[in-house]
This record gives sequence, structure tokens and C-alpha cells, in this order.
Amino acid sequence: MKIKIIGIGSYIPNLEVKNTDFDKHVFLNEDGTPFGYPNEVVIKKFKGITGIQNRRYAEPQYNASDLAFFAAQKAIANAGIDAETLDYIIFAHNFGDVKTGTHQTDVLPSLATRVKNKLGIKNPKCVAYDILFGCPGWIEGVLQANAFIKSGMAKRVMVIGAETLSRVVDDHDRDSMIYSDGAGVSILEASTDETGLLSYESATFANDEANYLFFGKSYNPDLDPDIKYIKMYGRKIYEFALSNVPCAMKSCLDKSGISIDEVKKILIHQANEKMDEAIIERFYKLYDKTPPKDIMPMSIHDLGNSSVATVPTLYDLILQGKIENHEINKGDVLIFASVGAGMNINAFVYRY
Repeated sequence: MKIKIIGIGSYIPNLEVKNTDFDKHVFLNEDGTPFGYPNEVVIKKFKGITGIQNRRYAEPQYNASDLAFFAAQKAIANAGIDAETLDYIIFAHNFGDVKTGTHQTDVLPSLATRVKNKLGIKNPKCVAYDILFGCPGWIEGVLQANAFIKSGMAKRVMVIGAETLSRVVDDHDRDSMIYSDGAGVSILEASTDETGLLSYESATFANDEANYLFFGKSYNPDLDPDIKYIKMYGRKIYEFALSNVPCAMKSCLDKSGISIDEVKKILIHQANEKMDEAIIERFYKLYDKTPPKDIMPMSIHDLGNSSVATVPTLYDLILQGKIENHEINKGDVLIFASVGAGMNINAFVYRY
């Protein structure tokens, strides 16, 4: 038995924030000292490394669970199912609902429960819960859905990835320009043909790597040190990803029995354009090959890094024909992969 995605939906917020909107920010070093060069240079360097030109922020009246609800409605319509037939709702996020203008994470009740409530699902046997797995959370949710369906515990599962990272960034940290908001939702059930999930890989590196992403105080020493923001050691994450993600992808592909020449698309977490390109280069180098043209669709240029939402959103956009020069056809083999806080890595090979 295999599982397949029978429905997909995403929500991209309407509030567009351009790189130039950061012109007036007061960016500081970790020790609170000012940069030795103007914001124009900071932004130019940022664009050259990450590829990000624009990002989307959630409208002030909406929280992560709202974005998830909007995407869930689309996924249900795309699948053509009755929401009452869902056995599980798995919601991957990292910071819960963070209301505009506050710094407090709200996860009571769970975000999955909030989405179930908004969808009006009456069935008490539809179990709703959240997972915290960093940016690879949506993929990990798919792997849990795979386990539930194969074990007979479920027939149909909704997996959500949604986040509002714009609410937990330090405005004085230039890394704040990376993050964005969004939601992607998938619905999965058993596959009765050759399509679906073929193999997977998942791992947590929690020794030296555990705190590469963390919650820390603002770089502005005048702000309350007890208020925390998302922080990262970018260079360490970059090196970790390049050393470990290609190997995990290779292990996953080898388990599937599929040749690398059959892979049509690699949908990788939209974290950093240069890092993603380097990961794909190293992955193909493990097979003594070079990456084919258009193997790696990208959405980061206009949508930024919305964490758990990037991969399902990218998949949805490709199927809608909204990513230029990219399409997915019946029978195509895809690799989904991600890396993020934990440090966690996961991947799965999928036949569309």
C-alpha cells in the first residue's frame, strides 16, 4: 500500500513586503553595534545570497490558524471530499497563533483543533493535533499520515503547514528579511495504483546542532531581554544542510529503487536560494551527475521563507501552473525535502 495526495491548497497573504521596505530599519550586529555600511548595501547582499525580492505577511486580523483554515478549504474543494470523512488533522507549525502587536505564543487549544472548529467538523473521531518539527514539519506530517493509513488507524488525513514568522522576528536583525507568512494544506489517502509515496527518510541531529535555530533576545540592547525572537546561526545551518541533506535525499531515492535520471522535480524547502542550489548540486554529484535544467522550482523570490508552508505551497502553485517553466505530469517522480530547526532533515520520493 502507498499513500497519495488527493487534494492540495495554499493561502498566500495579500500584504506584499519588498526589500526596499527595509530601507529605514536599524540593523545591528549581535552585540548591538551598528553595521559599518548602509542598508542599501545590506539589502543588495541579502538579495544576492537568498534570492528573495519580496515576501508576504499575514493581514493583521489573521493568525496562523486562520491562514491554515483558508488553505484547508481549498484543499477540501480540490480533493472533492466531505470534511467529515477526515480521520486526522495534523498541523505543523513552530510558534502557534501570535496576534498582531503581541509577543505571546497561543497554542491552547491546538491550532489543529482551531482549524477543525472553523471547518465545522462534527465527527469526534477526527483527531486533531499539532507537531513542532521546524521547517520540515509538513513533510513529517505526511510521514505520520503514511504511518496512520498503512497501519489501518486512518483512511484519510489532512496535513497542514502554516506559520506567521513575521510576528516573531527581531526588526534589528537582518535575518528578519528572510521570513514570511503562509499556509499549505494537503489531504492524503491510500493509493490504489502506482502513484503515491514510494520511500522516505527522516532524522534529528540534536547534539551540537540542536541550537542552530533558537529563541533569543533582540540585538537592540534597549529592548526587553525577556522578549524573544527567532534567531539562527546562518553559516552553521548552511554547512550542516550541505553536509547532510544531499545524503538524506540519496538514501531516500536509493530506497525507492528509482533512478536519479527518472526524477522530474525536486521540491525543496524554500530557505535560501544559494543554499538550495548548492544542496541540489551536491545531491547530483553523489551520482557523478549534474542537475538537469529546471529540476528545482523556486517560489522564494516572491514569497520568502514561510517555514512549514513553503513546500506544500510550492507544490500547489506548480499544479496550478503558477510557477513559470515548471509543470508536473502524470507518472512524474518527485523528491520532497526539507531541513530546519532541530536540526531536522526529511525527504520522500513520490510518483504523481
